[in-house]
Amino acid sequence: MEFLETVLNTFVNLAMLLFEYIGVAVIAVAGIQGIINYVRRNPETRLLLAQGLAMGLEFKLGSEILRTVVVRNLEEIAIVGSIIALRAVLTILIHWEIKNERTET
Repeated sequence: MEFLETVLNTFVNLAMLLFEYIGVAVIAVAGIQGIINYVRRNPETRLLLAQGLAMGLEFKLGSEILRTVVVRNLEEIAIVGSIIALRAVLTILIHWEIKNERTET
């Protein structure tokens, strides 16, 4: 049983790292594209940047959800829960911004 727990923890930790790195990469690429689009005066810069940020946050949120599998005490659960709530609110706000930006164009 301990072996299975070790395997699960290892798998979850690797998946969390993968999602975190993908989220950071997506946000970084979206930021660089946002700068390029801003310099080129692309009218869809805000929309494209918001979509990239939303996608990156989705990966980061997935990582935090996986983190709930390996938490062991209430303090860790509270911290992970607050991070999930914060990222969920940010994602909702960005999706709201995307929706408003699409209706304006």
